[in-house]
Amino acid sequence: MSAKIQTEQYFAALERLKARRAVISNDAVAMEAGKGRGSIKSSRPAHAALVAAIEEAAKAQRAFAVTADPVPGLRAEVDELTRRLDQSLEREVALLHELYDLRSRTKALGEENLRLKMGRLVPVK
Repeated sequence: MSAKIQTEQYFAALERLKARRAVISNDAVAMEAGKGRGSIKSSRPAHAALVAAIEEAAKAQRAFAVTADPVPGLRAEVDELTRRLDQSLEREVALLHELYDLRSRTKALGEENLRLKMGRLVPVK
């Protein structure tokens, strides 16, 4: 079989793999073309264009897989939102404690003010 026909079979196999969105590698293209693993060699001048096309398709496939899979980005966003929620809840609890302390001090000062108005002395601390 001539090298040109063989290369055309490999290119057709590459296109089929792209269409199926299967994992693209030299061995995968060779197997899809009905040849054995390792039959595509980058050292062969006839396969130079094929190897370049396979590498480009594999690179595009990896880039697409990174952009198509939103799970890692969503997980990071969920972690960030959880962290921010925990911080805001801690801040809320701290403010509630401060509010209760201020209310109790206000109540104590109001009672002391009432005693002073009535003429009763408050023991000096």
